[in-house]
Amino acid sequence: MREVIRFAWANSSLGEFMVAMSNKGLVAVEFSSSRPLMEEALRTRFPGADVVGDQTELADTIAKITRAIEEPGFDPALPLDMRGTAYEIQVWSMLRALPVGETVSYGWLSEKLGTHDARDVSKAIASNPIAVLVPCHRVIKKDGSISGYRWGVKRKRELLARERQVKLPQASPDKEK
Repeated sequence: MREVIRFAWANSSLGEFMVAMSNKGLVAVEFSSSRPLMEEALRTRFPGADVVGDQTELADTIAKITRAIEEPGFDPALPLDMRGTAYEIQVWSMLRALPVGETVSYGWLSEKLGTHDARDVSKAIASNPIAVLVPCHRVIKKDGSISGYRWGVKRKRELLARERQVKLPQASPDKEK
């Protein structure tokens, strides 16, 4: 039986985005201004699956993700079906553990992972297909400046600004070790 990947489109204050789900959970939350290109990229990413548009079935998921985009700190409590290499999934899991409003450097992450090469971390972050819920926007340069972002530096700046305004009282990861 072929896997089914359902997708739907929505709008947010950060632009149009697509959500895609397997039967296990979210496989993508991606900002894009080109529906045809994004849908083709999804089909290319899952060549053995039936990739089908399903606005009705994903309406609740879309509403939760829209709220997570608009309200930093809101947990949509959606399962994720993170697909990548073991290293990528390890990096993405570390990103999910970062508290809202906190940032870390690429170097800090690479040290925590024991790789000591920030380029490996950068590649894994650039491969993240789940925007906002896997918060790769929380990774910045060592000097505190903002570097690239798969969905645009302008969106990254806005996400970080929103999170700074509503920083939640949570324990920070130990960045000194």
